[in-house]
Amino acid sequence: MDLSKIFLKGACPTKMGGQAVMEGIMMKGEQKTALAVRLPSGDIRVKTEPTKQPSKWMKIPIIRGVVAFVSSLVTGTKTLMDSAEILEEWDDEEYEESKFEAWLERKFGSKGAWNLMIYTSVVIAIAFTVGIFIILPTGVVNLLKLVTDSIFWLNFAEGVFRILLFVLYVWAISFMGEIKRVFQFHGAEHKTIHCFENGLELMPENCRQFPTLHPRCGTSFLMFVFIIAFALHFLLGWPNLFLRIVSRLLLLPVIAGLSYELLRWAGRSDNMVVKILSLPGLYLQKITTKEPDDKQLEVAIAAINAVLEDGPTGEKLIKKEELGAHGRPEDRLMERAEGDLIFHAKRPLGKRRFL
Repeated sequence: MDLSKIFLKGACPTKMGGQAVMEGIMMKGEQKTALAVRLPSGDIRVKTEPTKQPSKWMKIPIIRGVVAFVSSLVTGTKTLMDSAEILEEWDDEEYEESKFEAWLERKFGSKGAWNLMIYTSVVIAIAFTVGIFIILPTGVVNLLKLVTDSIFWLNFAEGVFRILLFVLYVWAISFMGEIKRVFQFHGAEHKTIHCFENGLELMPENCRQFPTLHPRCGTSFLMFVFIIAFALHFLLGWPNLFLRIVSRLLLLPVIAGLSYELLRWAGRSDNMVVKILSLPGLYLQKITTKEPDDKQLEVAIAAINAVLEDGPTGEKLIKKEELGAHGRPEDRLMERAEGDLIFHAKRPLGKRRFL
């Protein structure tokens, strides 16, 4: 892995971050959050809203990691459901509301039912994650007590099994058609942020030359969680199964908090220690990101532009005719080389606004 192409010299890191969704990308800045979705017609639907300002808890180290983790789960679930709803509106097939959905709307109202579904989805996701990746590994590895009583090897086996289980799970779902497209949009998000942070005009031909891996990706946060859990669990010894499960659950907020602080530090630095610590997450990104096409890059560009634009929030439709042709030789008025990358832009960039 060539880290020089990921930790790019001269890049100006921003606080902008995103998430791949169904046929689109959510991009979040300090002032605005944008959701751009490619419609079946080829047009791009862009929805912007003010970014929720961080609470006072986000100023407290460790605790802010827990708050950010829960908030990202809620926001991520909501964004996925929003993208699905947008695509559903443009689907030719008429959607038939289930009796359960109708009952929820009568009981809680349209907005209340929507919020209930979002938070229920988050709770189910957390329960699934805890059950599969926290409780299952420590239960399975408990069988090794028939072979060894070594606290070191039992904890070591549990940590390795947990990481392998997670990697195999991500690898397996990457072959699913819809998930593969989401991973392509994930790659488009990273390429476009790289392009912006390097001061180049946001065009597919500029973006496509960057790697799909990015050091501040949330995938790296997940790997930090597993690695820190691997280390901290050694301190707890190897009590009976019940106490072991309880102790691991109680330690989750500490692990999330420490992982968040480590990710923040990694995002601000590019020294050798940071690069070494980032390697597991970067290798996992080789699974969670795929090479996007130009149409997917256009969606990522639309999302970033919507975040950067001045003016009120709301919705707009970018017609496919407005996107124009990209990469034509006659449009390339400037070319510069840097290492193995060749960048093209239609005009020199002015002063950039960093979020």
